[in-house]
Amino acid sequence: MKKLRQEAQEKALLETFQQKIDREEKIEPKDWMPEAYRQNLIRQISQHAHSEVIGEQPEGNWITRAPSLRRKAVLLAKVQDEAGHGLYLYSSAETLGISRAEMIEALQTGKAKYASIFNYPTQTWGDIGAIGWLVDGAAICNQVSLQRTSYGPYSRAMIRICKEESFHQRQGYQIMLALANGSEAQRQMAQDSLNRFYWPSLMMFGPHDAESAHSARSMQWKIKRETNDSLRQKFIDQTVQQIEFLGLEHPDKAIKWNDERGHYDSGEIDWEEFYNVINGNGHCNRQRIQHHVNAHEEGAWVRDAQNAHAEKVKQRQQHAVA
Repeated sequence: MKKLRQEAQEKALLETFQQKIDREEKIEPKDWMPEAYRQNLIRQISQHAHSEVIGEQPEGNWITRAPSLRRKAVLLAKVQDEAGHGLYLYSSAETLGISRAEMIEALQTGKAKYASIFNYPTQTWGDIGAIGWLVDGAAICNQVSLQRTSYGPYSRAMIRICKEESFHQRQGYQIMLALANGSEAQRQMAQDSLNRFYWPSLMMFGPHDAESAHSARSMQWKIKRETNDSLRQKFIDQTVQQIEFLGLEHPDKAIKWNDERGHYDSGEIDWEEFYNVINGNGHCNRQRIQHHVNAHEEGAWVRDAQNAHAEKVKQRQQHAVA
């Protein structure tokens, strides 16, 4: 009898929860939520945070090699923004009852994923332009809709992140525009970077909807507002004219406008490469994680000092009250 009552209560709570989401009301940290909803959010938000933090690496190593002081300053500001995005997102995830330390451990041990695109090396300055234009452009396609995600802290964090990512995309496209209108060597550099980063950028949206393990539930709970394939199509459509304006060749030789669909048809992604990279066998997987581990260990003294100071402040407050 007790079990039946618990099941009835659980069912009622689930119905109320779904009705709130259907009314476009935000779920807040102290609200009741299904455990599966909480875990789905932790997975998505922490993966997003990890991507922002790991994403600093391929760009960070170009700060000292940028071709002018202005370029160095702009790239430095961008990398600083990415660190801030990671902070917002980790803080959002912590409202779900998981600690920063747990999330970092999951990243460093391979239990948690991050965007596969960041396991590709940045070989030239053109790659920095391609990352800003294509990678951040793909991120914006996905993140604009996340401003309306059902979880309040995540939704609010995305508002500022999207504003800054829009700046990053323009910065990257401006680099590509300068290269495309430069010398023949610069133009070739831009084309090479486009060729290497275009397909991995499409992979950022994840597998096809039918093959995505979390997509259906995330859509039902409005954690995600658009499917992987619809977001990828939006990115493909907007990128065609951008490539044409640059005067570069499109990497997808199968790209063709389809009047009936009102979208571009495109070639198939190399999904074998995608799964190979996310399973840890990309060009830079081990390097990216090892660099993160090293930086985390070298910064241990800062965290220790911060904790020691917080403990002293707490003791002083307790002594003052006594």
